[in-house]
Amino acid sequence: MGTISDDPPATLIQDLKITTQNVSLIFPSRKTERKKSMFLSNIDKVLNFPVETVHFFQSHEDFPPHVAAEKLKTALSELLVPYDFLAGRLRSNPETGRLEIDCNSAGIGFAVASSDYALDDVGDLIYPNPAFGQLICKSVDSLEQDDQPLCIVQVTSFRCGGFAMGIVTNHVTFDGLSFKIFLDNLAAVTAEKPLAVTPCNDRLLLAARSPPCVTFPHHELDKFHDSNPPVIDATSQALDFKVFRLTSDNIANLKEKAKASAIGSHVSDARITGFNVVTALVWHCKALSWDNKESNLDRVSTLLYAVNIRPRLIPPLPMSYTGNAVLTAYARATCKEIDEAPFSRLVELVTEGAKRMTDEYARSAIDWGDIYQGFPNGEFLVSSWWKLGFDEVEYPWGRPKYSCPVVFQRKDIILFFPDIDDNNGVNILVSLPSKEMSKFKTLFHKYFD
Repeated sequence: MGTISDDPPATLIQDLKITTQNVSLIFPSRKTERKKSMFLSNIDKVLNFPVETVHFFQSHEDFPPHVAAEKLKTALSELLVPYDFLAGRLRSNPETGRLEIDCNSAGIGFAVASSDYALDDVGDLIYPNPAFGQLICKSVDSLEQDDQPLCIVQVTSFRCGGFAMGIVTNHVTFDGLSFKIFLDNLAAVTAEKPLAVTPCNDRLLLAARSPPCVTFPHHELDKFHDSNPPVIDATSQALDFKVFRLTSDNIANLKEKAKASAIGSHVSDARITGFNVVTALVWHCKALSWDNKESNLDRVSTLLYAVNIRPRLIPPLPMSYTGNAVLTAYARATCKEIDEAPFSRLVELVTEGAKRMTDEYARSAIDWGDIYQGFPNGEFLVSSWWKLGFDEVEYPWGRPKYSCPVVFQRKDIILFFPDIDDNNGVNILVSLPSKEMSKFKTLFHKYFD
């Protein structure tokens, strides 16, 4: 059965005792020829918020932290030529009012810091320790608020010789897939090799049509009802936090469960993927943990998750596209159907969300953003970091021991993380009020009885 980490690890350190030695700016190694500003698509422009990731490395005799930091600093300066927009600043176009990047070569941030602890002292890296936020330099204090970099990298050395690379980027710059390519290129240039992939920076490839044409009802999107809405609605409720860990055997069992109940249905074996079965399981547990009222079965539950549209467009978008090329897919059902349907039906509903994402549907969703101010809307979002491969990037000092985002407890976001020891296993991070969490746990365990 899947296991549950009910409490923080006993060795969880809440203060990493960080000392910052230096914060500086890195500029492109040579002048770039980009036009003054970069267009941002309707997908990009609603993602104006920071994304923080931490990449942990064990000690390496040839690359102590100070050497790695200097190599990273040099490589980043080189990368700011093909990724010239990253050295720019967010601006509102004075004529259109539209958000764009001023490609002014103002630089990215770079911080060097140290911790009083050894990496092993930090404990379970999978458990989302809020102290990991100390491995991120969130701003350059010498700059005004409207002149903050779109990217800041912090190298933090540990007493053992290991180190962490903390990176904060504005989400307008990358999605998960393009950030992985950025990391591959960073590793290549650090090793004094050519770019692994030449980035495609043409954001106009995802511009809305003129005139915009919305041809589908986009149940996954909702209009903003005020001029300055939050990115994600916050909750003032006290939340319990759990990590549900599924091994590769657990996931194989879920696939068999879906196949066994799929006889005579429309779901094919090709659709019974690890992501789809785990998402179906989480949807079942989340929707039915809402409350204990009988009338709750009539409630419609909407699950959201991201779909890469690069291969779905006609013609396909280059896989090297640097911007945000993911749209929100959705699955909807009443709680009664979620409760009573065979597992294969839930998997089928999940797969229909991605299947719906054709070229025309994606273009319609992008055009929707030209007409309305809005954001994805549903009961909860599955945010999957499971297969992005950040921990597979080969740096001169080796692959990361673990890579993860810095996360915060959100009732409306459930995260999938990879596992350190089981390449095909997954860690499911769930935050819920205590009563709902208790029911979620019970429903989760029933799937493996």
